[in-house]
Amino acid sequence: MGSPLARFSVTVDDGHLADLDAVARALRDSGMQVDRVLGTLGLITGQAPADARSTLLAVEGVTSVDEQLRVQLPPPDAPVQ
Repeated sequence: MGSPLARFSVTVDDGHLADLDAVARALRDSGMQVDRVLGTLGLITGQAPADARSTLLAVEGVTSVDEQLRVQLPPPDAPVQ
């Protein structure tokens, strides 16, 4: 069984913004399931094995790979803690 999936936000450097789709393809080839390509922000989001951060960071044009933290709020009628 492989590593569990984690959600990542990948920041693309200014020099590769014009070819964001090529960076997204390279991330897919590196094992990332790309969910969104946000061209105006230079961000690509998706899921990949939790231990794939260094592999994604090695993709040409990538400046950072940050794991997205998941926050879950209690329902409005839950007691205050």
